[in-house]
Amino acid sequence: MDELVRIKIEHEISRIERLFRDVKPLLDLCKIKEPDIIEMTAAAQVLHSFYNGVESIIVLFFKYINEKLPDDYKWHKTLFEMAFGTNSKNIKIIRDDIKNKLEKYLLFRHFIRHSYSSELEWDEMGPLIKDIEEIWKIIKTDFELFIETT
Repeated sequence: MDELVRIKIEHEISRIERLFRDVKPLLDLCKIKEPDIIEMTAAAQVLHSFYNGVESIIVLFFKYINEKLPDDYKWHKTLFEMAFGTNSKNIKIIRDDIKNKLEKYLLFRHFIRHSYSSELEWDEMGPLIKDIEEIWKIIKTDFELFIETT
């Protein structure tokens, strides 16, 4: 892999890692009690930031391999599908067994961009917050493998 691209991807990975370090107290709190509206709003931002970071890395990978990026109104969903092999080169960036779980973060990203904090529901967010660190470990491993093999 080109050194400049590797540096950019590693920078994005480090930003997600820093996010988790910075919000660890919030994530820990959300695992033991239902958050209030302020905590839930902060947790929603964490979910949004996390998925945006993952998406940024996927974009960098596709730019590196000269894959045409989607430009339609559903480009986030199209990019998501591309990461699982629906692209011109049939290259998978992320393993299939995580697809359904990661898609929930994509859907939440869309929801939070078009809603207000008063519309947040912990029943929907809770599982995402509780699983986010484990999901990240899997995705990060896939990203690192892609870097090594490309």
